[in-house]
Amino acid sequence: MLPLLFLLALVPGLRAQTGANVLLVVNRNDPVSSAIADYYRPRRSIPVGNVCYLATTSDEEISWNTYVEQIERPVGDCLRTAGLQEKVLYIVTTMGVPLKVDGSGGSLFTSEHCSVDSELALLYSKLRGTQFPRGGGISNPFFMKRDEQFRHPRFPIYLVTRLAAWDLADVKQMIDRALAARNRGKFVVDLSSPDDKQGNDWLRTAAVLLPADRVILDETTQVLYDQKNVIGYASWGSNDPNRKKRWLNFQWLPGAIVTEFVSTNARTLKRPPDDWVFGGDKQHWFGGYNQNLSADYLHEGATGVSGNVYEPYLAGCARPEYLLPAWFQGRNLAESYYLSLPFLSWQGIVLGDPLCSLGKP
Repeated sequence: MLPLLFLLALVPGLRAQTGANVLLVVNRNDPVSSAIADYYRPRRSIPVGNVCYLATTSDEEISWNTYVEQIERPVGDCLRTAGLQEKVLYIVTTMGVPLKVDGSGGSLFTSEHCSVDSELALLYSKLRGTQFPRGGGISNPFFMKRDEQFRHPRFPIYLVTRLAAWDLADVKQMIDRALAARNRGKFVVDLSSPDDKQGNDWLRTAAVLLPADRVILDETTQVLYDQKNVIGYASWGSNDPNRKKRWLNFQWLPGAIVTEFVSTNARTLKRPPDDWVFGGDKQHWFGGYNQNLSADYLHEGATGVSGNVYEPYLAGCARPEYLLPAWFQGRNLAESYYLSLPFLSWQGIVLGDPLCSLGKP
């Protein structure tokens, strides 16, 4: 209990952010993108002047030139024209805005692959004249800063999340659940085999930093299915060799969030066949890979989930020992996830409403 009390004492006064702190990015060429914006904007009281309309492709994967010319530059123009560079803290992209930027592959220090959202997080600094290398991840200045309030210019980034799922109906339900979130339920933390020591240590630490009566921690090789009243979940996903089922069959509470150590689980937001199962031979892969998919959790009833559009390496995955305690303590969804992301201009995305919060415990 002492670690939890210590962390709670460090949490700064959490000032509730509003729709005025959000820039909503819409692809006017995609009807689903516009429909999501029309549904979300009034529910979070986002000013009309905080909606940024792009005219770009609906393709999930784009070139760097398309990203710069059709996404980054127009979003920057929206912020400058409306005088919102400082006031906006969160950028929300919508389904139908391109998902990932293709580039040369490589290591954590050289790869030019990235998610659109993770690259867009750097726009605050770029508007102030900072230049970044295209290759490799950029250290996230907000990573691990759980005792500080997110604000500009102390943290010179935008926190970018995405309102997207398998379809418009799933997105609307995700938004509705975000508005109904409350601080209750269990955090389920499921470790994998003993060989996965570093990731298991991070998962175990997340459990220690949460109140014991709110945690279900499984350290066996069994996979947890059929859990009730779940408000948070962290695991190895399909990288756990014992996980064979696509659906966990959890009872997700409004406000439930998910993270897992899986590469390419956000590689696509195109819906696979209902009978698709991850793993297996290459002929049955979906979206080019055999890992599970982040948007499945939203379809099953979760409210937010992180994922990776390409290979992030374990070091680049969201860290549950920062994410889950921040969520429990009342941080909003955007701040909770970005506290846990080591790198920007990298592979991560966050699906969910940035303003969603459980409130203080």
